[in-house]
Amino acid sequence: MIALLQRVKKASVKTNGAKISSIQQGLLVFVAFSPNDSNQQLNRMAERVLTYRVFADSKDKMNKSLLDKNFELLVVPQFTLAADTRSGTRPSFSNAAQSEISEKLFLKFTDILKSKSPNIKSGKFKANMQVSLINDGPVTFWLEVN
Repeated sequence: MIALLQRVKKASVKTNGAKISSIQQGLLVFVAFSPNDSNQQLNRMAERVLTYRVFADSKDKMNKSLLDKNFELLVVPQFTLAADTRSGTRPSFSNAAQSEISEKLFLKFTDILKSKSPNIKSGKFKANMQVSLINDGPVTFWLEVN
């Protein structure tokens, strides 16, 4: 499982011209799944996303998490993160879980996040989304769990 975290001042997702989700200060997280991902990976990634220390403390050090700050989270499915780009000029998606599996994993992942924080919003699986954000920093981290 892969998650790309971006610290944002605000972010939103539109599909078919309509805004379906938006957050103020917090994290925009793009997620992709592999065929072997299970509840163990989902739970571990949820814990990491919610507690990863990317926000400033009183000494301006990245020492506070999303939960510490009570900020918002927008989680967006993005299967292209699972692409194998090590060679050639066309990505391979052989490392990505099939669409039906990914959708179930995405819904389960968002349910886990929502059980731990009320400030969770999400994009829409299999939708052509337009994601807008104002990066804060910019601060971006790539997380993986096996």
